[in-house]
Amino acid sequence: MGAGKHDAVSGTVLWSLLLSAALFLMPLALVTPIPKEEPPEETALPPQQSVQTNAARDRGRAVRLKRTDGTVEELTMADYLWGVVAAEMPASFEPEALKAQACAARTYTAVLQRSGKHEDADICGDSTCCQAYIPRSQAEARWGLNAQSYGEKISDAVSQTDGLGILYQGQPIQALFFSSAPGRTVDAVAVWGNDVDYLHSVESPEGDEVPNYHSQAVFSLEEARQLILAAYPGADLSGTPDGWFQDIARDEGGTVTSLKLGGVPLTGGQTRSLFSLRSAAFTVRWDGSSFTFDVTGYGHGVGMSQYGANAMAQNGSSFQDILTWYYSGAEIGTLW
Repeated sequence: MGAGKHDAVSGTVLWSLLLSAALFLMPLALVTPIPKEEPPEETALPPQQSVQTNAARDRGRAVRLKRTDGTVEELTMADYLWGVVAAEMPASFEPEALKAQACAARTYTAVLQRSGKHEDADICGDSTCCQAYIPRSQAEARWGLNAQSYGEKISDAVSQTDGLGILYQGQPIQALFFSSAPGRTVDAVAVWGNDVDYLHSVESPEGDEVPNYHSQAVFSLEEARQLILAAYPGADLSGTPDGWFQDIARDEGGTVTSLKLGGVPLTGGQTRSLFSLRSAAFTVRWDGSSFTFDVTGYGHGVGMSQYGANAMAQNGSSFQDILTWYYSGAEIGTLW
């Protein structure tokens, strides 16, 4: 009889516990699950190219990208920036350098969206016009076994700088960037003739670790003559070839700022374009049969050096340190 009473009490306790659990769980069963945030259907990339980041601000903005075939595709800012960083900077770079690149690309995009440069799009994928862009599937194919780790690094660079840009006096800047400098960046005025407060020459720490940091370009007498006269018909090439290049002036980093070519005044940038040199940091010599240009660095030299940014990151600099170093007087703030 004592055992029966114990069983009855145990059954009553068990029933009470089950009833309490049911009452506790019932409200949860009635709650409607909240779906994960997804980009609007018209802005999503095909599944194989979708870029997953936690960049809530960037995912709330759209970018109309003009592809090389002329078609216009609408992407979220987060997806677009992933493709820009993947195309513009080696994914093997330090995380803080990749973050600096994401901020520069985001700022550059914000400025172009306001400019109306392209009638039917915000920006194009041509690096000579706007910024380079690569779809995720193509980037992963290029990276091979590193595809997952590199993709995650770039996603982190975008999401961890979500909505951040580079501002000068409260406004987004022309966040120009290039590959590598010959020890210093270049004043904007030396390249384009316009002085910009935040695009002044600063020291840049990259060096021989940069692929093709030193390069050469060789032109025969006739090749050089044809290039010069096609671009500058008024050039006087009647003298001996060793006198064609005169009055060469350089800045502190060795970049040519000005010279006279056959009597025609040119900037270093114009000379670089004329001979398709990797940068305007060059020397030129005539050996009796050809001109040889010895060149250091790659790019126009204005703004942030990408290899310089990576060198700074390797030495412990944050992306904010990098950006405020290369863009004089600028600060990091939210764009949206």
